Amino acid sequence: MIIMATTKYPGVYTGNDGRIFYRVELGTDKVTGKRIQKTKRRSKQGQPFRSAHEAYKELMAVKNQYLEQRGYANYRISYRTFMHDNYIPSYKADVEKSTYSSRKSVFEHLVDRFGDTTLRDITVLQCEQFRSYLLSDSGYSQGFSHLVYGSFRKSLDYAVQVGFLSENVSKKTKSVAKGKSQVPIWTKSEFEQVISKIYLPNYYEHFCFVMLWVYFMTGCRVGEGLALQWSDVDLKRQKLKIHRTLDIRNKMDYDLKPYTKTESGMRTISIDGDTCSILSEWQRIQRKRGVKHFVISYDDTPTIRSSVQNIIRRYADMAGVPRIQAKALRHSHVSYLINEFNIDVLSISQRLGHSSPDITLKYYAHLWRGSNEKVAEQLTGSINVIPAKRSSLSFTGNQAVKNPMQGLFPTSSLPDKDSVG
Repeated sequence: MIIMATTKYPGVYTGNDGRIFYRVELGTDKVTGKRIQKTKRRSKQGQPFRSAHEAYKELMAVKNQYLEQRGYANYRISYRTFMHDNYIPSYKADVEKSTYSSRKSVFEHLVDRFGDTTLRDITVLQCEQFRSYLLSDSGYSQGFSHLVYGSFRKSLDYAVQVGFLSENVSKKTKSVAKGKSQVPIWTKSEFEQVISKIYLPNYYEHFCFVMLWVYFMTGCRVGEGLALQWSDVDLKRQKLKIHRTLDIRNKMDYDLKPYTKTESGMRTISIDGDTCSILSEWQRIQRKRGVKHFVISYDDTPTIRSSVQNIIRRYADMAGVPRIQAKALRHSHVSYLINEFNIDVLSISQRLGHSSPDITLKYYAHLWRGSNEKVAEQLTGSINVIPAKRSSLSFTGNQAVKNPMQGLFPTSSLPDKDSVG
């Protein structure tokens, strides 16, 4: 008897020997009346499956090829059926819950547009018309249009992978550029105006102050900050360990993921003395209220992401400064480090948890532009020029060439002959 464990992909299993295999139902034999079932432990290349996802893609390709050869009516499925029965389940199995939740509205846009069209009947012209609509008449931002059209192309890529299509016709059209969007940030002055509106003796307002301070002074991502617990804070060594991300539906339904957005995001950063003092005082106040675990919390349950945005909006309006997105506090931190202290790119890259300084430069290179003027100012007058009193060269030629430096320096800059010993 073969013991097998299910995977998150329908029809894909792991055997008791640890090997991955798929088992697919292909209907009923019209002659014998028996079920047609196929089980495979190796890919078409004869190699053991490296992942459940790889086995699932081959399962779908085998199934669709079988249906096509036999002229099954449901092989000519609509785009809606393909999305609901194939692409979306596969996508959902491959990504984080939070990522899937953020893409659901995008998938709805795609199904609304192409839902009744047979998958195989989607033309290049329809793709181009959809692209033009997104850019011209949809009213969507450039960034959202990029996301929608990119998701559409990926869905057709998947249809090719699993055998529904022989080619992705949308690849014959141009992609939608992401576009450059300038994210508004708070300067040091604006941040000072915001926190000056917070009444610290009030417990909830004190919580708001600590939340804004932590994000502005550490540059951690929103989910990373919400996941911070006091066990991650070393006030004596002035260190902050960032190694988790909060995925929250509501205050009673959340996941503390034991990882960050990227592998390099798992980091320990140094925090300044002011931040240590603020956190120490906040910890003391929290404990009086029975709060012992989450740093950014007033009731020892995680704070909802939307609350962060609401707090920013409220105090921005009170201070008369621009409203910014929650993630812009991270950008504000970088701007503060560069404009106030001219911190180098490597230090900022490590502090933000980027995989390389190239990533940091991609998003923040423009913030270092002001330092170019500072370099020029420091260069001025830094070289002491004392020309020779006579030529040491033996040169015969044009007189104009003999004295190329003549007139380059004003007479006043040359040493006085009487001062020469």
